[in-house]
Amino acid sequence: MSENKLSLSVQYADPRLQDALPRPTLRRWAKAALFAPAQITLRFVDAQEGRELNRAYRGKDYATNVLTFAYTENEEDETQADIIFCTEVLEREAAEQKKTLAAHAAHLVIHGMLHAQGYDHESDEEADEMEALEVEILATLGFPNPYQNQL
Repeated sequence: MSENKLSLSVQYADPRLQDALPRPTLRRWAKAALFAPAQITLRFVDAQEGRELNRAYRGKDYATNVLTFAYTENEEDETQADIIFCTEVLEREAAEQKKTLAAHAAHLVIHGMLHAQGYDHESDEEADEMEALEVEILATLGFPNPYQNQL
């Protein structure tokens, strides 16, 4: 899993998490969820940019925790994606769910990386597969199951 080549760009348009979530940490999390060579951009944005992107591309008028823009059309091609994280939503959800910022951010990075590689959760079967992978990858990184203790 972790032997695949990763070209990673990290952008802190909203710099608040730059110290808490440094590039080497994000790279380690992204590589843990990588099944093929990839070119990935991770971008941290404020609520305004997150809301604008969610509205423009998903028709939803609010900032969400993570948006994945996957550009790869063929499974044989290198994975290419932009993964956008809304700083405020990430911080708020971590507090509401009584999780560390690192645990929640790791989960969202892995979630976004799986989306970039074609995983989805539109059906119950797809959701079960994706959640099981997330739990397994997070465990290899030393993080607890993010779906336990949720209503």
